[in-house]
Amino acid sequence: MSGHSKWSTIKHKKGIADARRSQMFTQLARGIAIAAREGGGDPDMNITLRLAIDKAKAANMPKDNIERAIKRGTGEDKDGAALERIVYEAYAPHGVALIIETVTDNRNRTVATLRHTLTHAGGSLGESGSVAWQFTPRAYFTVPTGKRSEDDAFELAIEAGAEDVIYDEELIEIFGEGTAFKQIGDQLRLMGIKTEEAELRMFPNQEMVLDPQKTVQVLRLIETLEEDDDIQKVDSNLAITDEALSILESA
Repeated sequence: MSGHSKWSTIKHKKGIADARRSQMFTQLARGIAIAAREGGGDPDMNITLRLAIDKAKAANMPKDNIERAIKRGTGEDKDGAALERIVYEAYAPHGVALIIETVTDNRNRTVATLRHTLTHAGGSLGESGSVAWQFTPRAYFTVPTGKRSEDDAFELAIEAGAEDVIYDEELIEIFGEGTAFKQIGDQLRLMGIKTEEAELRMFPNQEMVLDPQKTVQVLRLIETLEEDDDIQKVDSNLAITDEALSILESA
């Protein structure tokens, strides 16, 4: 399992997701709304919306909340403020590059909070284009391993049209070209495969390796950023080592 997935598993086991459920629902609702606005309110025709809904259901988000978020995105709910997706580029401490995806109804508030959080941690907000060149968009899916063998995992990935796979006893990670995101997602669904994660993620062209303590410092900054309602996800070029994960898990 990759460092990113191990880190997500650690946060889940420590109950961080449960402690942040209300805040998480806000983020999920915004993800649904922006997906509906950009691709329409029919999840059968809009894979991004379908995956956002699946993610919300997996977090036990109430059905009414999901339907309200879709209506907000399509414009049927006139009460909600308009949302927009904005991607920021930034630096964490030690020169680690960050791509921060936000969905916000107030860009001034969002950028002010981002700048404050980054500066307080020893990072900084970058100009557009300052770090994006270090990343490549790729389709990313995870599937519970269950009773699947490693051969089964590779066959599954090939059949879905993916280009790479990482096999672990708990999780199968499937990777593909960014342009193949919809194709892979649709194919997995047709095969009856339920994904745990499905997103277009910015992968670093080259990872930055820091010592464990510095790695933990950057990971804690990313966790703080992800606690903001306006932030959907944070991608970085940080190599997440087993040593750093051990420190986080024992903290």
